[in-house]
Amino acid sequence: MPIYLVRHVTTYRYKSPVAFGEHRMMFRPRDGFDQRTISAELSVEPEPVECRWTEDSAGNLVGSARFGRRGRILRFESRVEVDVTPFDATALRIAPHAVNCPFSYGAEEARDLARFTERQHLDPDHAVDRFARRILDGDGAQDTFGFLCRLSHAIRRDFAYLRREEAGIQDPAETLRLGSGTCRDFAVLMCEAVRVLGFAARFASGYLHVRSGDASAELAGGNTHAWLQVYLPGAGWIDFDPTSGTVGNAGLIRVAAVRDPRQAAPLTGSFTGFPSDFLSMEVLATVAPVTAPRHDVTRSGRVLPPGTYGPARDWERAKEGAL
Repeated sequence: MPIYLVRHVTTYRYKSPVAFGEHRMMFRPRDGFDQRTISAELSVEPEPVECRWTEDSAGNLVGSARFGRRGRILRFESRVEVDVTPFDATALRIAPHAVNCPFSYGAEEARDLARFTERQHLDPDHAVDRFARRILDGDGAQDTFGFLCRLSHAIRRDFAYLRREEAGIQDPAETLRLGSGTCRDFAVLMCEAVRVLGFAARFASGYLHVRSGDASAELAGGNTHAWLQVYLPGAGWIDFDPTSGTVGNAGLIRVAAVRDPRQAAPLTGSFTGFPSDFLSMEVLATVAPVTAPRHDVTRSGRVLPPGTYGPARDWERAKEGAL
C-alpha cells in the first residue's frame, strides 16, 4: 500500500497591505476504505485568529480561517501523508441486475443517488446523448464496466488536453465541439455522458502522483487533478480518470467528491482593498511516495505557525472545536 506525501502551497501577493476575509480550504484527503490520512499539517501566513474544521454535506473535510490583520502576502502550505490501497479490478463485484447497462438502481439507492443522476448542463442539441450512446453501441457489448472503461478511454484518445488557468468548467457540449479541454472539463463531460444512461456520477478532485519520466505528467497539468466516480450497485463508487483513460485509484489522492465542481474548490476567499492591489497568485502542488510515515500521530489536523511542521494534536479534538 503506497504512502504519499502531498505538499500544496498557495501564495497571494498584493501591492499594498490588504485585509483578508474568511478563507475556505479543501486540502485534507477524504478517509475511506481505500484511503487513510496518516498526518495533516497546515501553515498559514499571517497566522489566523481562528481556524476551524467541519464536514460538508457530502462528507468532505472543509477548513475555514479568519484573520485579524492586514498583509501583503497570504500563504497557505498544506502537508499531508496518505496511505492508499490500490483498486483491484479483479475483485470488482457488480450486483447481477447492474452487470449490463442501462439498468435501474433499487428504490432505496435511487432516493439517495437522485441528485447524482440528474443532468447538470443543458444539452439542447443532444450532443452529449449521442456521444454516450455511440460509445455504448460501438461494439455491441453493453456490459456496464466495459462501457465505462470504453468511455473513459475514448475521451483520452479523442480529445486534446489543453491547460487553462481560468477558473470554471467548460460546458460538456462545448468540450465535444472543440475536441479539447482540461482534466476538470473531461471529468464533467464523462459525468454528463453516464448520466444520460441513468448512472449516478460525482466529480472528484485532489492530487495525482506521476512517476518521473511519465508522459502523462503533462496531461495531468501538474499534480492537482480532477476525475469522477460512478456508483455501481454491489461495488460502490469507482474512480474513472478520462484524462488518462484509467480506472481505479492508482496514483490518485481523493480530497473532494461532489455533485457540482464548484463545491470542490481547494481554496476560496476574499480581500478588502483596491482591485489594483492584487498582484499574483502562485500554486505549487507536489506528490511524492514515502517509504514510511513521518509521525506516529494519526488523524491530525492542527494549524501550525508559519514555517513550522511537526506532529499535530488529535484530529477528533479539532473536529470538536479545540482549534
